Amino acid sequence: MEITEFIQKIPKAELHLHIEGTLEPEMIMGLAQKNDVEIPYASIEEIRGAYDFSDLQSFLDLYHLGTQVLRTEQDFYDMTWAYLERAAQDNVRHVEIFTDTQTHTERGIDFATVVNGVDRALRDGETQLGITYRQILCFLRHLSAREAMDTLEQALQFKDKIYAVGLASSEVGHPPSKFTDVFDRARDAGFSIVAHAGEEGPPEYIWEALDLLKVDRID
Repeated sequence: MEITEFIQKIPKAELHLHIEGTLEPEMIMGLAQKNDVEIPYASIEEIRGAYDFSDLQSFLDLYHLGTQVLRTEQDFYDMTWAYLERAAQDNVRHVEIFTDTQTHTERGIDFATVVNGVDRALRDGETQLGITYRQILCFLRHLSAREAMDTLEQALQFKDKIYAVGLASSEVGHPPSKFTDVFDRARDAGFSIVAHAGEEGPPEYIWEALDLLKVDRID
């Protein structure tokens, strides 16, 4: 057996995945056309070419552009289901998916639209594909702690669908300590705690995530 075939067949767990980042050029173009969303690309090939990014911020700019085409609960379902089908082909048996609800609510998409669409696909993935899952709500660190707290308050109504909360997005200038109160509240509410730390920020950010946010895992 070739090594690539062996790797594809062994069972795997995907522990760090931002579901919006799984949007492929074909789906971005299709959803843009369906939802009448103008994007700065004339073809699927142009979108694919834009994936030649050089740093975290370049990736985030493209990432956030892609999210603009997601409008309905079915869009979030279709995006998640497409990922799960690809994951199943690689024998992924467990996924822990980040959902960036703030990216969508700040442009008028309802919180429930995002969470329910992703959750419905994850539930179907477990019953039809045998993939277990956890959905993780990710706070965006370039936004304010007040906005994160407001998002957490919304998440409390969806504790049957959201397992943990995390922290992501542009790191420099946005230390974990900015969100200490938010994560204290989340922990008290029973959520597991994860956070991105040390991607572009200094080592102190890792220590803050461990000591102040008291994370269960660094992502």
